[in-house]
Amino acid sequence: MKPATPPQKPTRARARKTAARDMAAINAGNDLLRARARLLAQPPDAETAAPAIEVVTLLLAYETYAIETAYVREVYPLKELTPLPCTPAFVAGIVNVRGQVMSVIDLKHLFELPPKGLTDLNKIVIVSDGAMEFGILADAILGVRNIPLHEIQPGLPTLTGVREDYLQGITAEGLVVLDAARLLHNENIVIHEEVT
Repeated sequence: MKPATPPQKPTRARARKTAARDMAAINAGNDLLRARARLLAQPPDAETAAPAIEVVTLLLAYETYAIETAYVREVYPLKELTPLPCTPAFVAGIVNVRGQVMSVIDLKHLFELPPKGLTDLNKIVIVSDGAMEFGILADAILGVRNIPLHEIQPGLPTLTGVREDYLQGITAEGLVVLDAARLLHNENIVIHEEVT
């Protein structure tokens, strides 16, 4: 067994080596931060800088639709839907949304899609532009996402009639983007009839 060597007193040379090693570590860290700053300071590429719209995606009879969030006031769970007599088939009824009576439109009837029935998953997407406001019955809400405008293509020639009237475009993955402004201001949706 070797005798333990007594601890050596720090010398100036050893202190200089330690200080130099610490400075090298600090410089390496600063170099890394500078490289990251240069990378983050680069202008965004065209793909990420492209103008986009934020949409709420929803399911209507096994098809995926989207409505621009600028027109969506809120998404409300379907609790009690009261049918209205003497209204067109696309009017699902009315609901009470925190004391406000809101008309609910079923786009499946309007777009001639197969009915799916009501479940606990049904939601009401309340759309508004300040002047007009109503709810759209959705089978399910899929989420919120951004869609670059260049990805929205004009409607398909097979979409005619009512669906084409409310269509803003379709994405490559088949997401149908609805024109909420046109939907809110269409005279065919507003009912001006009185029952006597």
